[in-house]
Amino acid sequence: MGAVSAILFVFIGCCSNVVFLELLVKEEPACGSLLTFAQFIFIAIEGFVVTTDFGRKKNVIPIKDYLVLVTMFFLVNVTNNMAFGYNISMPLHIIFRSGGLIASLLMGILVLGRHYTVTKYLSVLMITLGTIICTFASAEHLDEEPADSEGFSSFTTWLMGIAILTFALFMSARMGIYQECLYTKHGKHPHEALFFIHTLSLPGFLITGSSIVDHVARFSRSAPLPALSQLPGLAFVPRLWLFLLGNVLTQHPFILIARTTIIFLSNKIKMNY
Repeated sequence: MGAVSAILFVFIGCCSNVVFLELLVKEEPACGSLLTFAQFIFIAIEGFVVTTDFGRKKNVIPIKDYLVLVTMFFLVNVTNNMAFGYNISMPLHIIFRSGGLIASLLMGILVLGRHYTVTKYLSVLMITLGTIICTFASAEHLDEEPADSEGFSSFTTWLMGIAILTFALFMSARMGIYQECLYTKHGKHPHEALFFIHTLSLPGFLITGSSIVDHVARFSRSAPLPALSQLPGLAFVPRLWLFLLGNVLTQHPFILIARTTIIFLSNKIKMNY
C-alpha cells in the first residue's frame, strides 16, 4: 500500500464522512454532542479490542501524560461540532478549519520560540486571507434571516459560531504542540494515543448529557428512509440513526488505514537514509 492509496483512502473517507455529517446537521444543527459522543464511543471500543487486546497490552505512554492532551482534544471536538448550532454552514466549517496554519504558526512562535522563512509567512498569510474572505462571504445572507428563539439576530449567532471555531482552531494548534512534545519524550504511538485520548474523554460528556439524551429522542423520532423501505431490518430504522452510523463508520477506518500507511512509508524512508 503506497502513498497514493493513503491519499485515496483519506479522500474517500473524508468526502463520504462530510456527506453524512451534512445530512445530520441539516435536520438537527445542534446535535454536535451526540455526534461527538458516538464517534468517541466507537473509537474507544475499537481501540479496546484491537489496540489494547482487551486490556492485556500495557500502554507505553503513562496515563497522566495523556490527561492534558485529553482535555484539549475533548474541547476541540465538542466545540467544532457545537458550532453547527450557530448558523455555521458546512462549507464554512470546512474552510475555516483550514485556517489552522496561522494558529499553528503563531503557537509555534509563542510556545516553542520557532522562526520560519519569509516564504512560509507569506504562504500562511495568503491562505489565511482566503479563509477570511470566504468567512465574510458566507455571512451575506444572514441579515435576511429572523432572530432565533433567544432573541439573538442571525448575524450575532453567526459571530458566536465564528468565535467557537476560532477557539477550537487555536486549541487544536496548542494540542498539536503538546502532542509533539509528548512523542519526542516517549516515541510515536498513534494507535495507543487514539484509544486513550478518546476513552479518557468519555466522562466529559456528562457535561452535555442533557443534550445527548434530548437528541437521542429526536433521532429516534425521525422518519425512515423511503429508499430502504423494501429492505428487511432497515425499513423502519430512523434515518438520523443511519446517518450517524454512516458518519461514524466512514470517519474511522479509512483514516486509520491511511495513517498506518503514512507511518510505514515514513519509517521506510528513514531506513533508506
